[in-house]
Amino acid sequence: MLEIPFAAVRTYGDISKILSSSPRAVGTACGLNPIPIIIPCHRVVGANGALTGYSGAGGVKTKAFLLEHESGQGALKFN
Repeated sequence: MLEIPFAAVRTYGDISKILSSSPRAVGTACGLNPIPIIIPCHRVVGANGALTGYSGAGGVKTKAFLLEHESGQGALKFN
């Protein structure tokens, strides 16, 4: 996750292929991430771009905010 560039995303499947693992194992690792704002698991999405779980406070809503913030599309939107 640390190698995913700022404002970029990778799928669980992308990461699982690199690690010779399964997407489910990648999802489990993301879910167990104790410091999600430092280890950017919000940059990992489902195969179709779906925003699935997020271990940080606020869950998927926070994940969406962080991705929007990084992309520069709504950095100041708090609705």
